[in-house]
Amino acid sequence: MEIEVKLKELLKNRNMKQIELCELTGLTPRAISELANNQIERIPRSSLCKIAVALNVKDIRELIDFKVDK
Repeated sequence: MEIEVKLKELLKNRNMKQIELCELTGLTPRAISELANNQIERIPRSSLCKIAVALNVKDIRELIDFKVDK
């Protein structure tokens, strides 16, 4: 089992580019890219909060979820 960050899907559904999210959150393009591509081991709580506010996420499961290996 691992944690899946669904940021790429959220951005696509909101017709938003990663660079726009960078501008809204103050996070670096590298941080957003690593999150969107599930290439990050630790996600700072502050980053999750900034992204949730910028994307109007009401339920954290919209942004992250468990990926169960079958």
